[in-house]
Amino acid sequence: MGTVITWWGHATCTVEDSGVRVLTDPLFVRRLAHLRRRLGAVPTPEAAIADAVLVSHLHSDHLHPRSLAKLAPGTRLIVPRGAERSVPALRRLDARRNRAGLRITEVGVGDEVEIGALRVRAVPARHDGRRLPVGPQRSPALGYVISGESRTYFAGDTGLFDTMADTVGPVDVALLPVGGWGPHLGPEHLDAARAAEALAELSPAAAVPVHYGTYWPIGLDGVRPHEFFSPGEDFVRHAARLAPKVAVHLLRHGESVRPEARR
Repeated sequence: MGTVITWWGHATCTVEDSGVRVLTDPLFVRRLAHLRRRLGAVPTPEAAIADAVLVSHLHSDHLHPRSLAKLAPGTRLIVPRGAERSVPALRRLDARRNRAGLRITEVGVGDEVEIGALRVRAVPARHDGRRLPVGPQRSPALGYVISGESRTYFAGDTGLFDTMADTVGPVDVALLPVGGWGPHLGPEHLDAARAAEALAELSPAAAVPVHYGTYWPIGLDGVRPHEFFSPGEDFVRHAARLAPKVAVHLLRHGESVRPEARR
């Protein structure tokens, strides 16, 4: 059967493997604060169908309670340790407090969770995991490795770090952020060039660029528009130079691919 990857925009993907559907960082809105969805329709209700959901960190474009509320009651929700303490809206979604809620599990780096036939391992990310830009750092930013018929690495939001390949381990597919939602990216993000460097270190069989070309600040459409439109194609170009053996799949919103695994 193999693994099927669907990209819904931003960091939201569905990973189907071994009959299990895993959804990453769901964001199902047209507008979020000062951001609007500039490209692609809001994902259809099909996108919210999942056996489990992985949240990489607490920033509101990755942990969005209103989007999580669209999930079916009883859906498994994996979040960074400390998330419920930092995001009160999560407590209202927890099945322990609300029978129609979600089954929330908090994890830290190295923790593993079984979801049907899949095993999910939390791995580190170089990114500020706080809900707010100020205050204590009470939750880590995470990536996840989903192991079934294939091993799929969802990086969440991260910068490059020296131990990335060692801590992630061997993977078949890498879902890598290659941009952002504004004209400036700091060191705790990957742009297209740095993402290609990460790809060369990880050396998977296939990769899908994500986290670009979806949301953009209102009123800034004319400010550095290439930072919105070009990261995917730039990543393909850089990856061809730095990791030529990796098959890079450039998806449109809502498109799916079945990458070939190395094994």
